[in-house]
Amino acid sequence: MAQCLNAFKAKYGVSLERGPFDNRTADYVWMFIFGALSLLVIAAVPFFWYPFMGISLVFMLVYVWSREFPNARINIYGVVSLKGFYLPWALLALDLIFGDPIKPDIVGMIAGHLYYFLTVLHPLAGGKFRFKTPLWVHKIVAYWGEGTQINAPVQSNPSAGIVFKGRSHRLGGTQTTTRRTAEQTEGNDSASCPQPQNQGDGIAFRGKSYRLDG
Repeated sequence: MAQCLNAFKAKYGVSLERGPFDNRTADYVWMFIFGALSLLVIAAVPFFWYPFMGISLVFMLVYVWSREFPNARINIYGVVSLKGFYLPWALLALDLIFGDPIKPDIVGMIAGHLYYFLTVLHPLAGGKFRFKTPLWVHKIVAYWGEGTQINAPVQSNPSAGIVFKGRSHRLGGTQTTTRRTAEQTEGNDSASCPQPQNQGDGIAFRGKSYRLDG
């Protein structure tokens, strides 16, 4: 079951991220947060309570995908071919046939429909209330610097993901840089001071010479 859930999240989650939620990282994160919070609220009702809500979260994801891609063709076990709009209902029917509990499926579909209604259907119907991604979600995404968000109300953190920030130095140029810095800090006074020159560089002996037997 865990492998199936991971496969569903990988397939339909990536499809949503690269499709309707492309360049909308904060909205994508908010969909999961809203889904998790909605499932907790729905599970507070005794009739819908279930100890493990992972299946419900996956069904919420599948339901949103089915509404965003209603005409996509889906093959179930290579036998049944149907449109993407009917995928959640087909999975619900399979769980019913195999004797698996269908309560988590129904709860996930309720949460998915609630999110899709508030974000898509209600605005299309001319509703005045607009369900937007909260500002704190945008700030979290901008702080971590992951993904992109079109028309984000906050700017991304430019230092996110940078391990080291500091001055860079060219290898082999330390002495030259230090010497130039010292000359600049001394000013014009030090520049006008005469510097002693070592004229004997490379000479081992200086003095008079004498010819032997001379």
